[in-house]
Amino acid sequence: MSVILRMLFALALCLGLSDPSAAGDGKAIVLTVEGNIEGERQTFTIADLEAMGTEQVTTTTPWHDGAVTFEGVAVARLLEHVKAKGETAEVTALNAYFVDIPTEDLIRNGAVLALKRDGNYMAVTDKGPLFLIYPFDANPALRTELHYSRSVWQVSSIAIR
Repeated sequence: MSVILRMLFALALCLGLSDPSAAGDGKAIVLTVEGNIEGERQTFTIADLEAMGTEQVTTTTPWHDGAVTFEGVAVARLLEHVKAKGETAEVTALNAYFVDIPTEDLIRNGAVLALKRDGNYMAVTDKGPLFLIYPFDANPALRTELHYSRSVWQVSSIAIR
């Protein structure tokens, strides 16, 4: 997805989508997964992601005061759903920030692509609509700059390499 398209998407969300699940007719694309997967590209709405099944992670983060409960789809489940065959996931945010993460790290450490924080859908102004989060409190070894840098907010796309 081009930088201009990401910026337009972010602007559209900022102009009125505090609850991304209520986007227009509910068919707003919030995530694109491409690369070494089944098919050329797969797109997802909030409803599509929720239909995969969600789980909760309660953890402290460097960006919030106190423990926060995130709810979203396990990245392992998403990777299985798209039939990812690569070893690296390039996770990109709406502002074009991206990081390469070994898929094994995401799976082994229980990363979640969060849709909600403390029961509420996350707006772009609240690190949403999607926030890649690790269960930092469940595994203190994840409390490193490396894993904090992998906790991408405003996730818009994932490319499997």
